[in-house]
Formats: sequence, C-alpha cells, structure tokens
Amino acid sequence: MISVKNLGRTTMAGALSAAMLSGPAFAEEVTWGAARDIFSMDPYSYGSSYTISFLNHVYEGLVRYNEDLEIEPALAVSWEITSPTTWRFELREDVTYHNGNPFTADDVIASLERVSAESSPLKGNLPAYKSATKVDDYTLDIELTGTYPLLLNDLTNIHIFDKEWLVEHNAEMPTDVAAGVEGHATFNANGTGPFKFVSRTPDVETILEVNEGWWDDPQHNITRIEFRPITSAATRVSALLSGEIDFTEAVPVQDIPRLESAANVDVLERTDLRTVMLGMNRRPELTNGEENPMNDLRVRQAMQMAINKDLIRDKVMRGKSRNAGTLVAPSIPGYDEALDAPIETNVEKAKALLEEAGYGDGFEFTFVCANADYVSEEQICQAIASMWSRIGLNPQLDIGPSAKQTPKQSNGEADVYTLGWATLPMLDTYSILAQVLHSKEGNFGVFNWGGWTNDKIDELTKAASVEMDREKRLAMETEALKVAREQIIMIPLHQQPMAWAAASDFEDFPQFPDNKPRFWYVTR
Repeated sequence: MISVKNLGRTTMAGALSAAMLSGPAFAEEVTWGAARDIFSMDPYSYGSSYTISFLNHVYEGLVRYNEDLEIEPALAVSWEITSPTTWRFELREDVTYHNGNPFTADDVIASLERVSAESSPLKGNLPAYKSATKVDDYTLDIELTGTYPLLLNDLTNIHIFDKEWLVEHNAEMPTDVAAGVEGHATFNANGTGPFKFVSRTPDVETILEVNEGWWDDPQHNITRIEFRPITSAATRVSALLSGEIDFTEAVPVQDIPRLESAANVDVLERTDLRTVMLGMNRRPELTNGEENPMNDLRVRQAMQMAINKDLIRDKVMRGKSRNAGTLVAPSIPGYDEALDAPIETNVEKAKALLEEAGYGDGFEFTFVCANADYVSEEQICQAIASMWSRIGLNPQLDIGPSAKQTPKQSNGEADVYTLGWATLPMLDTYSILAQVLHSKEGNFGVFNWGGWTNDKIDELTKAASVEMDREKRLAMETEALKVAREQIIMIPLHQQPMAWAAASDFEDFPQFPDNKPRFWYVTR
C-alpha cells in the first residue's frame, strides 16, 4: 500500500507510464461515497461550500484557484482595473457549454444578475457588485459599488450559466433551498466544466461524465463520477473497505487507524481551513417565546466558559482537531495569534456569572445541530449539551439531517446552532465579517442567523471593504475579530481535521487544504 498520509498535493510513488506522461490515457470511473448529499444542482441556491465545490466539476467561474490556491484565469483570460469602481475582463474564446452553446459575455452578465438578485441566497458572495456591461462578445466591464479589493476572490466560485439555457427553462432567477424554492436548475445543469451532468436522484445518486470538449488541458483520466451520499459513517467505511466505493472525503476520526491498516485503502490527512463554531440567538425572545438571556454578555461568557475544548479535542476528535480562540484559521489573512488564546474552562465561575445575570436556575433553549455537516458534529453537540447541563442550563438538543436542520438554523428557529466557516471562496477574514458577523443589511449578514447587530463590527467591515491598502485592510479585519471575541458574537470551537480515504490504485490523488476534492486532477 502506498502511504499518502499528511501530504498536501500528493504525488504517489512510482513512475507513470509513457502514455500517462503524455496525458491521461485510461478510462476510469470513480464512486464517491459522500458523507452527505449536495443541496441542489443550482450553485446559487444555498451558500454551502460543499455543494459549490462539487458543482465546480460542472460549472466554472471567470477565475479559479490553482493547485496552490492562487488565483488564475479560467473563463476570463485577463482583467484590469479601468477606474476605481470598474474592472474590465477579457473572456476566453472557443468555449462551449455542455449542450453545445457558445460561451459569451451575455452569459456572464446573465449569471451576475442572477446571483446578485435580491432573492439570491448567494448574493452575499458578491457584496460589491453593482452592474455589468457588454463591450463585445468577449469583453465586459463589471462596475462595483465602490473601491473593492477582493473582487477576484469573490469571482472564484461565481459559476457562469448559459443565458440561452436559463431563458429556455425559465430559470433566470435563482432557486432557494432554505425557502423551498425549486426550478429547472435544481435538478439539471449545463456548464462549461470538466464533467457533464448526467442524472440526479436526491439523497441517492448524482452522476457526472467527462466533458471531452473541455477547453482546458485535462490532467485526469476520470471518465465518470458516481456521487453517492452515505450518511452512516460505519456503512461508508465498510463500503470503502469492500471496494463498493472508491473515495470518501469524510473519514470518521475513530476509523482512521482501521483504514490505515487496510491494504486496499490510502488515508490522506491534514488540517482543514474550516473553523467550527456556535452561533446564538440574539433576538429579544428565545424560540419558546421567553425573554432571551443570551443578550446578556455574562450569559454568553458562562456558556463559553462551560465548554471544555480540550476534552472535545481529546475524546471526541481523537486528538486531531485544533482548539480555536478566534473565528478564522491561522493561514487566513486577518488572523491574529493574540486573539487565538484559549478561553479558560471554569464551571464554578460560569455558574457564578449566570447567578449574577439573574439566571442561577438556568433556562431552556433549543440547540440545533446537523449530524453530518462537520466532523463528528453529532458527538460534539451531545458533549456541549452535557457541559451546559453541568452549569444548570437546559439545552433541548435537536439533531437531524442537514436538509431539515439548515432551514431551522437559517430561519431563526434555533437558539444555538453549529456553523463551520472556512472563508471560502474568498480565503480572507473579510468573508466571515461580511457574511456572518455584520448585521443583516443588503448583501451583508446573509449568514447572520442569530439576528445580532454590532455597530463597531459593521463599521470596520464596511471600511475594510473599500480599503485597497492590504495591510490597512487586514488591520481592520483583525480589530473586528477582536470585537467579536470580546463580545462573544460566536463561540469558536476548533479547526476540524480533514481526512480523506481513497482506493490504493489511484496514481495521483491531490488533497487540497480547502477540503475540496478536484477530480480533474486525479488519475487512476
């Protein structure tokens, strides 16, 4: 068995054949045993990096991240800033959609209008967009609401649709998973990417096949991807060991030693960029109609102080998570080590804070978790609920599949909820400031599910959004993170471990730090 543990972009041992060196030559299929299903085939329907990353196989943006997570051209070949608020993009010619339609500037404009529509769940991913104007078939200008330094970061995962296809299927407006709004794009797809959509049965299987007419020079030999959600970790591991599936991006931490010892499986491990955290209801009332104690900082301090992150790391995460004191990972611009110091676990002090705040007898609240969004999420929530019970609180733990839990969390039907944030696709602290910590306002605060407002964070976020000097911008972002820590806007838990497992007959299976499998780099 070839060991590929603790590697980033992993090139497996052994020389490739001459045919492989000249380009992928062997037709290979992959069965992907996923921990959960994607939400939709519409990449604008919900801000899930997991769904968007899968759809990167079908759709493409104007720019993309390369193997080193650096921005490079994709459907655009070049760009320039022509005024403080205008960017001009030159588009790639001779690109066709999977249905044969040509790619032009009209498609980009239709896509930008669709994703930035008021009803779009993904409008927060393009916060500075104002309008787009066609210069010619392969040139367009994007106008922003003001100076903005992170447009290219934003555009990495704004997938481009075929305008003609949207019009034909009455799909010009985005769908919305949380609101239950579906359409043709929910169950069908037509992109320009390395794989074509074949079929989808939600919660059962989504099938893709290779796009032989892809404009790029493919580095893979994968001809078909069968994506099968298998929510049971035990079933998923058994399917991998038996050869029923070839790959999973979600290896349970407790099963890593077992898979490492298997002759037909290779395990790939590294730390995820994603910080898992808890959000809290900050509206006047709890979901049960009672006055909301979480609006008292002392209560939030007590709830945070009661959580023993070391115990979660050592027992639940098997020593593989990294405790977090701030809301972004160390490699994310804007991170400050001084903010990452651990919060003391002190049960007695937590009880005293509750008593001081007038809640010595505790209170009841809903704690809504999914069972597969994050590594060992169900076990984490159970552990935290028990820790809160020790200080006299009465959390009503509600655990279920993402499809049921996400609408509760996003629609204000949870008093405490889990959230994981990797700052994708932006890879900058501004991502969590704009989408999570800022008040709900226009494109800001799309994931502010708790309904809080902090004037200082809002002020710093808006100032950072127009600051072109990188060092000044990052200083503002760090200051906002400091406010979030002091006010306990969210409770950071940890950066979760990232463990993939693949059949050992893959020649090359790169593992990226953003936890996004990219099968256009895979050979078998």
